[in-house]
Amino acid sequence: MTKQLFYACPVEQPFHPLNEEESRHVCRTLRLKEGDELFLTDGKGHLHGCRIDHAHPAGCRLRIISTETIPASGLKLHIAMAPTKNINRFEWFLEKATEIGISEITLLICAHSERTVVKTDRLRKILISAMKQSLKCWLPVLHEPITFSDLIHLVSKTESLVDFPQQKFIAWCESGDAELLQKIYQPGSSALILIGPEGDFSPEEVEQAIHAGFIPVSLGKSRLRTETAGIVACCTVVMRNL
Repeated sequence: MTKQLFYACPVEQPFHPLNEEESRHVCRTLRLKEGDELFLTDGKGHLHGCRIDHAHPAGCRLRIISTETIPASGLKLHIAMAPTKNINRFEWFLEKATEIGISEITLLICAHSERTVVKTDRLRKILISAMKQSLKCWLPVLHEPITFSDLIHLVSKTESLVDFPQQKFIAWCESGDAELLQKIYQPGSSALILIGPEGDFSPEEVEQAIHAGFIPVSLGKSRLRTETAGIVACCTVVMRNL
């Protein structure tokens, strides 16, 4: 695959116009011109080979010359995590988790959450940028903010999530003698992992999750920041599936 991957959804056939931002990147940053080739994805597994038909910083036009369907990785990893007080840390998690191979992210509002308002449009742009940078054709699903209780209720009903998890875990600081995630996670299984806010889950939330079938797990001996815990959980599951 070429190193130049762009995103658009939907992709128009047989000619696709790039927006002004992408067109400036093509013409001024990459210095591509008419006749040069690049790739375009819709984030749903479709990879379109394109040739620049018209090059202008205000608006490029691409001609679709080939289309390929890239299979999904098969790994269904869903992390529901409380947005951090410093939103930059959460954005860092989104970027790295996308590069690693996460499938879904849910913004989780907990009893101890210090941030309950999030601009999801900006977060989606970060996911798109990370997808393009890592040359992936599948864009992770970003779910709107939901309270802890509502998420547990929806998971219990089994019909609300894009992919209902075969394994459900809750990672919390006071897990005591809980097994390490790397030991209890079964490779090949879809997984939903709950990661709490800076103040951790409340005892009531932990009890509610366990009652709903979530298994308490440890992510190691160190006390991790929220975003670090999310990355450790993501890496653990991905590495177990290699």
